[in-house]
Amino acid sequence: MEFLEGIQQNGKPSHVQSVGRALLLIELLAHENREMSLTEISNTLGWPKSTVHGMISTLRDYHYIDQSSLTGGYKLGIHLFELGNAVKRSWDISKVAKEYLVRLNAKLDEMVQLAVESNGEVLYLDKLDSKRMMRIVSDVGIRLPMHCSGLGKVLLAYKPEAEVKRIINQKGMKSMTSRTIVTLPDLRKELEKIREKGYGIDDQEIMEGLRCVAAPIFDSNGQVLYAVSVSGLYYNMRGQHLEDVIIEVKKAAQEISYEMGYRESKIK
Repeated sequence: MEFLEGIQQNGKPSHVQSVGRALLLIELLAHENREMSLTEISNTLGWPKSTVHGMISTLRDYHYIDQSSLTGGYKLGIHLFELGNAVKRSWDISKVAKEYLVRLNAKLDEMVQLAVESNGEVLYLDKLDSKRMMRIVSDVGIRLPMHCSGLGKVLLAYKPEAEVKRIINQKGMKSMTSRTIVTLPDLRKELEKIREKGYGIDDQEIMEGLRCVAAPIFDSNGQVLYAVSVSGLYYNMRGQHLEDVIIEVKKAAQEISYEMGYRESKIK
């Protein structure tokens, strides 16, 4: 089985073999997503039945594996569900993202923001100002339109079409500057570009003289609930600096996504 081959190739001399095997057994049951007999597990993993039985007995005692009283088959235990919920509770986006926001802010010397969609608007969860002391329209707890902000467009880009249409119908597409996208067809084209490139740009669409680069943050289910951005004055956010900003914002978003449990190979 391909997933087993991939895991087995990750072994290192310093690894404890019994621990690695126990984890591999759990991975097998998770991958199969059904009850398996002792013989099936032994044959699939290529281990003696006595080895498998000993591991199962230990994992069962700690409730990582359960045995059916009807079939005698083995499946993942309830304790793994409890641990999974504990992990999710530890994924506080503001805490997880803070280190990466600070790093972006220090490296680029531009304003950095973290946001979520709330009732069809962009809600800012965190913000680090630039030393340039640029004052712009966002602040923590402030809400802004989605159709004309980098963060908003990125959050819209990964929503179902029906949800995008509902938000636009409800909130409208007010023209904030001469560059604001004000029609749904044009917005759809913009959202498609964002999905293709993995980032979005607010090019003076919400405020004259301001340019913003935003990227999506994926959670463990492959959903985009948050986004991170870097904003700066238009005359600064050009050329090589703009290219550097795009690279760093995408990198930060990918790192935060990983911290939030996103594994692209498992989502696909």
